[in-house]
Formats: sequence, C-alpha cells, structure tokens
Amino acid sequence: MYLNPEIKKDIFARHGGSETNTGSPESQIALFTHRIAHLTGHLKKNKKDKHTQRSLILLVGKRRKKLNYLKNKDIERYRAIISKLKLRK
Repeated sequence: MYLNPEIKKDIFARHGGSETNTGSPESQIALFTHRIAHLTGHLKKNKKDKHTQRSLILLVGKRRKKLNYLKNKDIERYRAIISKLKLRK
C-alpha cells in the first residue's frame, strides 16, 4: 500500500511539527501532495481510468483551497510550504 501509517507519521512529523499534529494546514497540504503524486503516476500508466482522474482533480482542488487559506492567514508559512514541497504558484 502506498500510504501506510508509517509514511503518514513521517509526513506529519516533517511538515506538521509532530506525528500527532494532523490538523495543521502544512501537514494536510503535504499529505495531499503525496497522494497527488501517487495518482499522477497511476494515471500515466492507466490513461482511461476516469474515476481516478476525477479523484485527482478533486484532490488538487482541496489542496488549492488549503493553500489559499494558509496564504490569507499567514503568508510566511505559505511561502515556506510552497518552497519545501516545490509547488508552483
């Protein structure tokens, strides 16, 4: 499985501050980014998988909303997470 509890704990520890801080916007954005990368790889192999394509589009929208929230709340944290995850925008 691509997203087991150890990987999630590692993502939350690196981006959220601790393994139990699952609600911070940074940790949620990092988790969405990990899932988006996995789904993108899947879609490169399976071009006709429309259900996964829709899920990917919804997930990108969720990440964009979290990024907009973080940008409006604290611009420095927004810039930090953008540079850390190497996202465009």
